[in-house]
Parts: sequence; structure tokens; C-alpha cells
Amino acid sequence: MQSNNSNHNNTAPQQQTVMVVGSGGRCHAIVDALSRSPRVGKIYCAPGNAGIAAQAECVAIQPTDVEGLLKFAKANGVDFTVVGPEAALAVGIVDAFRAEGLRIFGPTKAAARIESSKEFAKQLMVKYDVPTGYYEVFTEFEPAWEYVKARPLPAVIKYDGLAAGKGVVVAMSYEEAEQALRDMLLDSAFGKGKVIVEEYLDGPEFSFMCVVSGEKVFPLELAQDHKRAYDGDKGPNTGGMGAYSPVPFISEEVRREALERILRPVAKAMVSEGVPFTGVLYGGLILTKEGPKVIEFNARFGDPETEVVLPRLESDILTLFEAAVDGTDCELRWSPKACLGVVMASEGYPGAYAKGAVIEGLDATEGRVYHMGTATDAEGRTVTAGGRVLMVVGEGDTVAEANAAALRDVARIGCPSLFHRTDIGHQAL
Repeated sequence: MQSNNSNHNNTAPQQQTVMVVGSGGRCHAIVDALSRSPRVGKIYCAPGNAGIAAQAECVAIQPTDVEGLLKFAKANGVDFTVVGPEAALAVGIVDAFRAEGLRIFGPTKAAARIESSKEFAKQLMVKYDVPTGYYEVFTEFEPAWEYVKARPLPAVIKYDGLAAGKGVVVAMSYEEAEQALRDMLLDSAFGKGKVIVEEYLDGPEFSFMCVVSGEKVFPLELAQDHKRAYDGDKGPNTGGMGAYSPVPFISEEVRREALERILRPVAKAMVSEGVPFTGVLYGGLILTKEGPKVIEFNARFGDPETEVVLPRLESDILTLFEAAVDGTDCELRWSPKACLGVVMASEGYPGAYAKGAVIEGLDATEGRVYHMGTATDAEGRTVTAGGRVLMVVGEGDTVAEANAAALRDVARIGCPSLFHRTDIGHQAL
């Protein structure tokens, strides 16, 4: 049989095989953005989830199984790999892939310390005069408790290491502060480690993610995340119950100040320190009376912010990822529309929760639904498999319209064991 692909391939872009490492809503949003690229052919996701399976081939390899991922990438002709979760970065997946000559988007293990060590990040900011709150580091309970007791509330206590978004306590009482210090220093709730006690900064928070390549910084659109479990910002801290983009009350002037005084200097500082950063530098920022300051840095896309920022990207995301890896330039185009996402979480989250509840009505939704913690049961039904289960995203000309669109879709999804917030975006409404 005669092959006929030699003629028309001259004009078609060379399609690449891409692998996304991770399984949650953030990775679903990355897969979704990649699937819109004319330059992407086959997409693998390791390990993926029930929703990602509609757009990518899911592979049962864990994000921290670097050896397994490396083997798979070589055996399956993966041209480009994108890393979602911090755990994979912290074990050096980028270093391992680069050593084998494979193209991968994400920071090295040394550069990812900006997230995996709060102390490293703080020292860097102090050294390079990047605006942030004052802090002290402790490894022993007694001196930490004495320090906290001598200072006004609220007390901000952070575990110095990876704690899946749960290692930060903003204590409104001394009892709460003492308990947090006991958990982290005496009971090793997140492992043996140290804590950082930090100045409480007041003001609206916002997330500023930038794709960084050494000293090159490509700013993404701003977003705001909602950490508390219940309406009115009540209840325990979670990994995030919803987000929206853009953030109307952060002016262009403040955005520029954050870019020029925080994100660009930090990218430059990492180069100066001999640990140049490639990947997504996530600035968790707060607008204080003195201007924007840093609460924390992450070394990867934020979750749930990615799910409301990437749908607004009109440029080819693969071109952006490649520009970061190759150190080339890239122009970004954004939709003026607002995107707002509501997280549907399992009852009990962020504490203990059940899994395996059947989710109905997913095919009745009109907007995007990103799967955060889902699986497929023996009968082929989509079931809950995590604390945060779905991120339901609405679009509109305003944040209010996007909120209404998201809540309409939430109402179409049937699963009695899920709860959600109704006031996502309230600071902008």
C-alpha cells in the first residue's frame, strides 16, 4: 500500500508527543491547554485521573517514580515533558530527564528549594531586598513558643518543607499557636523539621504566576485563590476551594510593581545564586499598605489558580513551555473574559473523608470541569477519589457572570457527598 503522508506533511506543523506528570485539577488544565495546541499530537498523563482520560492516555506511574517515568518517556518517544506537582520536582525529576538529554519543563531540584524550603526562600528575599514579612526560624518547641508568646497575634507559623498546602497556620489565639508548634516540632506532623514564625501581613492576597527561563520572565494573568473551607472565608485552611482571574482590584500599577520588585529580581537572584530557575515561579503575594509583599513562593503552577488562568491563554502553550526550556522569546495573548472556578470537595475535607461516591450529571455541564480527585469504578462510573474532587469553571464578561455560570454547572452535577463555596470571587464582586 502506498504511503501518502509525504506530501501534505510539509505544511502541517510537526506534532509532538507530550507527557504531563501529575493527576489533579492543575494537570487536567495543563492537558486541556496542550490539547488546544496544533503542535501537540499524542498526550500522555502519569498517572492522570478519570477526567484527564478523555484528553490524554493515562499511564499508571506515580509522579515521584522518576526511573519509571524516564523509562516510559524513552520507550514511547516522548518529545517534551511538563511537570505538575512539587513532589516530583523535589525528588529531582528535571535533573534526571535533562541528564538523559530529554526536554522537560520545570525547575531543577536545587531551584525547586524556593518552594521546598521556606527558609531558603526567606534568606534569598532578605539578601536581594525583595519585600516580605520579618521572620525567625526554630527547630525546638520551647524557644519557638517563648518567641510567639512575646509577640502580638495573629501568629503565622509555617512548617519548613513540603506539607501539601497544609503546613501554614495563621493562629488567632495563643492556644492555636501552641498547638501548631506542638504538631510541627514535637509530634512531627509533617516529618522532622523546623518552623518559621513570620510577621502577619494584612491585605488582599493574589497569585502571580510567571513562566521563568533564567532571567527571562513571562508574566501570566493574575488570579485569586480562596483557602478557607466555607463561605465568608470561614473554617479550616484547605488546598484551595476556588479561584478566579483576572483580579479587578489589583491595578496595573501594582501588577507592574510586583513584577519589577518581586518576580524579576527573584529570577535574577536565582541565577546569581547558581541555581537558575526554569519553569513556573508562583508568587503568593499580598497587597499591604506598603505595596505588594511575598507570602510564599511555589516552584510550579498553583492549584486551583491554573484552572482559571490557562483557559484564558489564547497563545500556544507548547510554544511558551519550549521558550522557557530553550531560553527564547515568546509573546502571550490573553482572553479579556473572566474565568471563575468552584471546587466541589468531599464532606469532611480537609479532614477525613470517604471515597467512592458516584458523581452524576457531568455530561450536562456547559463549561469546563477539571477533575481533581476522581476515579472510574468497576461499572465505568466516575467516582470521588480525593478531598478536592472537581473544579467547575465558568466564563463571563465579568467575575460576577463567571461566578453565576460556574454555579449553574455545579447545580447540574449530582453527588450528595460533595460540598462547595458559593461566594468565590466575593472580594471582586
